[in-house]
Amino acid sequence: MGARLTPGGQFGLHLTLGVLIMIVSVGIFGQITDEVTDQDAITVLDLQIAHWFNANHVEPYTSFMLFISFVHKVGGMIVLVGAFGYYLWRRQQRYWLLALGVTVLPGMILNVVLKQVFQRSRPFFEEPLVTLSTYSFPSGHTAAATLFYGVLACYIMIACKGWSVRLATAAFCMLMIFLVAFSRVYLGAHYLSDVLAAMASSAAWLTICITAISTLRRRSEARSLAANGIM
Repeated sequence: MGARLTPGGQFGLHLTLGVLIMIVSVGIFGQITDEVTDQDAITVLDLQIAHWFNANHVEPYTSFMLFISFVHKVGGMIVLVGAFGYYLWRRQQRYWLLALGVTVLPGMILNVVLKQVFQRSRPFFEEPLVTLSTYSFPSGHTAAATLFYGVLACYIMIACKGWSVRLATAAFCMLMIFLVAFSRVYLGAHYLSDVLAAMASSAAWLTICITAISTLRRRSEARSLAANGIM
C-alpha cells in the first residue's frame, strides 16, 4: 500500500490517482447516460436551458460563441494538435508526443462510437442558430477540447516548476473547456447533458492514457537506472 501512495516509482501515487479519477469520471458518465436514456429530470432541464438560450441570445455574445465553436471544429483542432505535437517533437518529448497521439484521435473515435450507440437527436428550434444533422450525445467539440486541453494542462503541470505558471495554465485550460462546452449549449447545438457527458467520458479516456504512459515512462527510467547499476 505504501508503494501505491508514494509519488515516485512505477506504481506510485500517479497510478492510484489515475484509477480514482477514471472511476469517478466513468461513474458520472454512467449516471448522465442513465438519466438521458430514461428521460429523467436532466432531460427536462436540458429542454429548459436550450429553449432559454435560443430565445435570449444577443450580440456580441453570439458571434463570440460562434468563433469559439469554429476554432474547435475538426480543422481547428488539427491545427492546435499539430502545433502542440510539433512543439513536443522539437523538444524531443517523445512520451508526451505519444500521449497526445493516443489521447486525442482515439478519444474522438470513442466519441463518434458513443454518438452512434445513443443516437440522440440534436435540439430542435423553429429558428436555430446552427443546423446540424449528426447525433448530439455526447458533444464532439467538448470532447475534443477536454482531450486536447487536458493533455496540455498535464504537460505544463509536470514540465514547469513554477506554481504560478502551473496554476495559470490549469485555469486557462479549464476556461477553454468551459467556453467550448458553453458555446455548444448557447448555440443550440447540444443539450447540457451532452456536454457534461462529453467532459466525463473524455476525462476518463484522458486519465487512462496519461496514467498508462506515465507508468510506461517510469518503468523505462527504472530499467535504465538498473542497467546503469544505479539501483
